[in-house]
Parts: sequence; C-alpha cells; structure tokens
Amino acid sequence: MLRSPLMLWRLLRIARTLARYDALAAVEKTGVAPTLTALLRRLVPRQRDGRPGQKLARAFVALGPSFIKLGQFLATRADLIGEEMSADLSELQDRLAPFPASAARAAVAEELGVPLERLFSHFDDTPVSAASIAQVHFAVIRPQDPQGTDEDARDGDREVAVKVLRPQVEEKLERDLQLLYWLARLAERTEPRLRRFRPVAVVAEFERMVKTEMDLRLEAAAASELAENFVGDESYRVPEVDWERTGRRVLTMARISGIRLDDRAALLAAGHDLRDVLEKAAAIFFNQVFRDGFFHGDQHPGNMFVDAEGSIVAVDFGIMGRLDGVTRALLADMLLATLRRDYRRLAEVQAQAGFLPPGQPLDLYAQSLRAVCEPIFGQPLERISFARLLGQLLQLTESFQMPVQPQLVLLQKNMLMAEGVSRRLDAELNIWLLAEPLIAQWVRANRGPGARAARGVEEMTQTLSRLPLLARRAEEVLESWPPRGRHDANEERDFSRDGSGRSTAFWLSLLALALALVALLD
Repeated sequence: MLRSPLMLWRLLRIARTLARYDALAAVEKTGVAPTLTALLRRLVPRQRDGRPGQKLARAFVALGPSFIKLGQFLATRADLIGEEMSADLSELQDRLAPFPASAARAAVAEELGVPLERLFSHFDDTPVSAASIAQVHFAVIRPQDPQGTDEDARDGDREVAVKVLRPQVEEKLERDLQLLYWLARLAERTEPRLRRFRPVAVVAEFERMVKTEMDLRLEAAAASELAENFVGDESYRVPEVDWERTGRRVLTMARISGIRLDDRAALLAAGHDLRDVLEKAAAIFFNQVFRDGFFHGDQHPGNMFVDAEGSIVAVDFGIMGRLDGVTRALLADMLLATLRRDYRRLAEVQAQAGFLPPGQPLDLYAQSLRAVCEPIFGQPLERISFARLLGQLLQLTESFQMPVQPQLVLLQKNMLMAEGVSRRLDAELNIWLLAEPLIAQWVRANRGPGARAARGVEEMTQTLSRLPLLARRAEEVLESWPPRGRHDANEERDFSRDGSGRSTAFWLSLLALALALVALLD
C-alpha cells in the first residue's frame, strides 16, 4: 500500500496530468484503479488531438525529468507498449527550460572544490542544451590558467563543453522510483497477464539506466573506454575527457563541431560522400557491437556528427551497452540467418539460446518467422519498415510464450535509430547489407573450427591452472572425513599421514580434468 500521503498525492497528480493530456489508455490497460481513471476522464478537460503515444509523450514532458527518461526508456520496449506507441515515444524530445547559470556555476565550484574562475577563463552563462537530467555550457581554458596543463600551454586556448546535473534531480528521481515500484508490484499482483513482462524487473532496469546517467564520472569512463577501442581509427572520434574538471555532478570534455549525421543537405553542401558516411557508420556500429561488445546506447542523430575531415564524432555517453561473447555470437548467427532467409537456422539459433521454451514446436516457429520476414524481401528499401518488422517479431514472443530478452532491447533501439538515419541519407542503401561482409568475416574468425579449437585450448589451460587449488580443496575435505561423531574414533584414519588422502585428491583432480575435457569436446 501507499504508506506516504505525499506519494498518494503524487499519484493523484500524475493521474490528473495523464487525464488532461488524454493519456490514460496506458493506465486503463493495466486495470489499475478503474474507478479513479473513469472519474478523471469525466472531470478533467482533455487535449484530444494526436495518437495515444503522442499524448503520452506530452504528458511525460509535463510530469518532469523522471518521466521524460521513463518515456525514452519505454520507447525501447515495443514488446511492452506496442509498435506504434514505441515509435511515438521515440520522438520524445528531452528538452526542458534551463536552470539558472548561477546554479550551474555554484554546482561546478562545489563539486570540484575550486572557484570557477580558477577552472575556466570563460564560462558561457547561456546553456547550449538543457535536458531532463543535465545541461551543457561551453567554456574556455587558457594556458595561463593555474589549473592548466603543459598541453594547454602548447595549444593555446582550449574550448570545452561542461555538463552539469540539474539541482536536486537525484532526490526527485528517488521519489518517483518509489512510486513506479509500487505500481509495478501492484500490476504483478492484480494482472496475471502482465507478469510475463516482469514489471518490477523493468522498473529495476530503468533505475539502473537512469542512475548510471546521473553519475557523470561513469559517463566520462565510458567515453574514455570507447575512445581507447578506436585508437588509430580516423573514422570515429570521441571527445577527450578533462578528468581534472570532472566529478560526479560535473563532466568536462573537449568541445566538438560538425554536421548532424542526418542533415543530408548540409552534408552534401560540405562535400561529403553520403555512401562513404554510411559505410563508416556501418563499420563503427559493427565494431562496437561485435568486435568490442561495448556500444554507444543512445545513437540518435543529435548525438552523432560528421566533422570537416569526414570522421563521425559522438557525444553523450550516459547510456552504454555491453554484450558478452556468447550474445555477440548469437546475434551474428541470427542476423546472417535473417539476411540469408534461412528461417530454420534462425529458429534453431534462438532455441539454442534458450529463447524458445521447451516443448514449443521448432518447425512451427520457423514457419512463423518466415511469415513475418518474407514479405519484406524484394521490396524497395524505402517501403520497408524494420520497426514494423521488429514489432511483429516481438508479437511472436507472446504466441510462443517466449520470455522477453531485456539484454537485447538497447541494441534493438540503436539498430532502429541507425536505420532511420540511413534512410534519410540514402534510401537506396541498406546499412545492414553494408555491414554484412564485416559480420560474415567476424563469424568466420570467431565461430569457425579454428576459433573453436583456440577457445578449447584456452579453456583447458585455465582448467589446468586450477588443478592445484582443486587438489588442495579435495585434500582438505578428505582429511576431515568422516566427520567426528559419525564413526567410532578407533575407526578413524589419518589420511594426511598415510598418503592415501593425497592419492585420492590426485585422482579426483584427474576426474575433474576429464570432465572439463568432455565439456570442451561436447
């Protein structure tokens, strides 16, 4: 139950705002508080124009930062809210009125423990952007700055972008998270059909994402790691982090300039080859996902630019995704099977990954995949909606009682973003077909017989390195056996003195090695 009157009041205000924007459909679908929602529909004036997702997006903006982030998060979950609403929420603009520059200056000085004037020779009071969690100011560092570095002295004035968290944003988020958890638990208790979507786990996933965004040191670390992954690759640049001027609530990075990745006219006017830009984008996406397993999680056009040299430059590293080697191999197999229209193989890969529950017919699932995917092949690219295809594939999860796979949600969102940019630049090119040779090469290198043999040797080496520890543990167990009190003391033997304990431990270790080898050869 709602223990706090303030939380109850907050819930009523949320319901009233949803009603005012005619966005109660999402609440009504859950069956939560039907009497209240019906009353609000009658009493509160409504704005009736727009689709349900557009109305919900406007309501989230009115509800503030936490709900703007929630809307952006839900936009990635077409499996939860449907394809159309997901598309509408993906257009949600994370823009709010800026907070005062005096508050930004005070926050920088407090976080870094140094007067602002010692950190920057100039700090622009007008923010270049103001979002739900933070806003960004441009600033300048001069070489004579007492906090400057030798590099500053060599290069002269250094232009930077300073990101500052909104005042009290953490407290506001915590309050809203408590309410969301309560609603999620209520939905799981009262609506059995919603349990498959694990509402509490979804809120927990949202909490992890947004709390990571609010520690700007983590964003700085993500940018640094991403930059290291592309050292020597001139096609992709990440702004350098100024660690001296970075803390939990402040992030300072090199200022960048360029043309938005989706601004076709400006790119052409600047003399850029659009196919070359898309080929670079495809290779960058492939390298992040398959080579590194670490990818930019919010690659919308506002975060991606093309500089004067034709390199793609990224900003805003608050949301990042990671994929382990097993998941990367699975994704490669699934993508190649789809591009080759091998639906039986696609079904087998998903079944091997545990996506298809035991007992579900593989042939029927492969047939369902064919029914969804086949109509898109052979059509002009400008007529193909991969968002619609994704929505139809997600609908299959309910038909075949497949659990939702949240670890792939962020990747799906970014694939859709990449697709949209690709179409705006050149409707005749398919970014995934540009990436297919790279994926095929990666599969041969990482999934072929030679790669499996190399992994087997590595795993066997790791197993062998653990044998001494296994032997010591086995010996300790044997020395303490049988437990005192279970047998007569006269029947006890000193395993360590007569050497039979060590012998037994040796054979147990060999058995463990044999089992490990069997597993490797399976």
